[in-house]
Amino acid sequence: MQSDSYKQTIVYKRNHLVPRQKSRPDSEILESALALMHERGPEGLTFASLAERTGLSAATLVQRFGSKPAMVKAALTQSWDRLLEATEAAIATVDKSPKGAVELLVALSADYGAIDSYADGLLILREDLRDPDLRARGKAWGDRLSAALGECLAGADHPNPTLGRLMASHWQGTLLWWSFDPTVDVSTFVEESLSSFLGVLRQGE
Repeated sequence: MQSDSYKQTIVYKRNHLVPRQKSRPDSEILESALALMHERGPEGLTFASLAERTGLSAATLVQRFGSKPAMVKAALTQSWDRLLEATEAAIATVDKSPKGAVELLVALSADYGAIDSYADGLLILREDLRDPDLRARGKAWGDRLSAALGECLAGADHPNPTLGRLMASHWQGTLLWWSFDPTVDVSTFVEESLSSFLGVLRQGE
């Protein structure tokens, strides 16, 4: 026999709004949103397309994120979080040496994949550049990467973030040149270019 207290609890829940647990976390939904942006461009991300991808209703997504610009910003903010996490993980695995600097950037290059993926990423970058908060995230990531590269190139006791920034800039330029003629695997292309860059630096010492 059910107790009176149990019955009272059931009556209470029926007559009061009980918060419903989210069936899927926001982080998972935002991963799907970012994937859609890569596949279809930022304009291809809508509440309807995300609802189809995730199985949630468009109305539910509106309740979670409010507007498409807010949803796009949330997805890109999470993407910067993921990139910083990947960067920190790569930094932790390489030696503080010039070779380690090359290994760090080669590891980060692997995520660019094939040329189509790289080109799609440029559309995403456009959205980052339009928002001051996202631009700040990019700057913070660049500063962290430059500092880590500066330690690898000049030693942890005498880090040189300016030198690290030069290498990071060369790396980004290398990715761009690779995109015009992606006949070689991107990781191989980056490793060869950065090794040549270090060779020029050594000649100038």
